[in-house]
Amino acid sequence: MTIRAVVVDIEGTTSPTASVREGLYGYTRERLPRWLAENRDGAAESVIAQTRELAERPDADTDEVAEILIGWLNSDVKAQPLKTAQGLICAEGFRDGDLHGEFFPDAPPALRAWHAAGLALYVYSSGSVRNQRDWFAHACGGELASLIGDWFDLNNAGGKRESASYDKIAGAIGRPAGEILFLSDHPDELDAATAAGWSAVGVTRPGEPNSPRPPHKWIASFAEIDPAAGE
Repeated sequence: MTIRAVVVDIEGTTSPTASVREGLYGYTRERLPRWLAENRDGAAESVIAQTRELAERPDADTDEVAEILIGWLNSDVKAQPLKTAQGLICAEGFRDGDLHGEFFPDAPPALRAWHAAGLALYVYSSGSVRNQRDWFAHACGGELASLIGDWFDLNNAGGKRESASYDKIAGAIGRPAGEILFLSDHPDELDAATAAGWSAVGVTRPGEPNSPRPPHKWIASFAEIDPAAGE
C-alpha cells in the first residue's frame, strides 16, 4: 500500500532532545511556582487538581504542587497536568520571543518536500499540542506549522508505547494503517506503531539517548527516505 501520510515524533527525531529539555523544560522549571500561584483560580486550577489526584496529596498547596511537578519534570514523567502547565507557560515564551523551535538541518527541507509532494504530515509527541504547534510555528529559520495537518499528544491520542494510540490517530486522520509512516527515535514507539499496522522507520542521530533496535529500519537523516516512493 502506498504511503500517503507521515507522522513524526519531535524529540530526537525532528529536533535535538537537548534543545527541548534545556529550552522548554528550563523555561517551565523557572516559572512554574509563580505561574501556579498567580493562576490558581484560573488556568492553573485543573493542573493543581489533577496533580493532587495523581500524587495522592489532596491537601497540597501551590508550593507543594510546584514541587511535585518539578520533580516529574526532572524525572521526565509524562504526566498530563505537567504537560498542560508546560504548554501554557511556554506559550508565553514563544510569543515573547524567548523560545524557538530548533530542528535538525535535514528535517525542515524534507518536511517541505514531502508536503509539496502531496503527503499529509502530522505530529505525535508527548509534549502538549500547544507546545508542538508553538515549536513548529516559531521554528528557527522559518515557520513549519502550516505544513502540519494535525497534532497528537498524550491527551488526545494516548501513550506512545500503546498500539491503541496509533489506531486512534489513524481513525482521526481518516487513513488506513497501511498508508501511514511513523518516524521516531524510540524503538518501543516503533513497536507500537507496527503492531497497529503502520509502517515505521527509526531515526538515529549522534548524541541522542535512544539506540537502534531490530527489526526496524533506521536512518540518520530524513534525506535518506522518500515516503512518497515507499522508500
